[in-house]
Amino acid sequence: MSYDAIVLAGGAARRLGGADKPALSVGGRALLDRVLDACPDARTTVVVGDRRATARQVHWTREDPPGGGPVAALDAGLRRTTAELVLVLSADLPFLDRETVRALLAAPSAPTAPGRDGAMLRDPDGRDQPLVAAYRAEPLRREIALLAAEHGTLTGLPLRALTAELDLARVTSRPLASFDCDTWDDLAAARARIREHGSVLEQWITAVKSELGIDLTVDTKALLDLARDAAHGVARPAAPLTTFLVGYAAAHAAATGADPAQAVAEASRKAADLALRWADEAAADSAEQNGSG
Repeated sequence: MSYDAIVLAGGAARRLGGADKPALSVGGRALLDRVLDACPDARTTVVVGDRRATARQVHWTREDPPGGGPVAALDAGLRRTTAELVLVLSADLPFLDRETVRALLAAPSAPTAPGRDGAMLRDPDGRDQPLVAAYRAEPLRREIALLAAEHGTLTGLPLRALTAELDLARVTSRPLASFDCDTWDDLAAARARIREHGSVLEQWITAVKSELGIDLTVDTKALLDLARDAAHGVARPAAPLTTFLVGYAAAHAAATGADPAQAVAEASRKAADLALRWADEAAADSAEQNGSG
């Protein structure tokens, strides 16, 4: 599905005391980078805001004058895009995921929503989220032009003035997909959530893949089982060393044309089998020595 992405990252963050909100980190990664990670396959990604370091390349622009509000910022970003479908996101969504983005992009073309102007996320409390949405570019440009003609400016106009005139489907949000960080309490809650026992490994693996610039489906259970077998059957330090070697072997196989995920699975299987044989041999030797004694 071909689309462009616009990320609005130029707000004043008044409830955060004017802090540079997109640069604030959750799980060791800037909020902006976490949002960018949710739309890696956008044909063009435009960030509306002041330039800053990002994990991947984007195009930068700014509304004129700066601080003109979300409609003016959206207009500035839209001028840098050419796709017929545009994903629009705020830069403070630490838990936005690719599955939610795919659902938004697919909704305007779904049989249940023919001819719609786009799709907007609806959070678990029933609130619409116009900055977590996918819009068809043509009606979006048309309505922005009509607003500019009616008001003489886009500065200060609320997003509802724009979205009220569009025929939008609603996509129900996953529990945390629409969670945004408007206050220091929100930021603290987001940081606490990624460390919860049930999600910390998934969040950590996602962060590491982004940091290393890799996109690979990781069978976490298989790798943990391998680490356990190496630790118990050989020695505790063997666990991290073995998983490192599995990754290296998988990368080597992928360089020769193998599927990366299959290469990881095959290397993990071989290493796990070896660890079990190692343990069996040690157990047999121990039994023999005890019998001899």
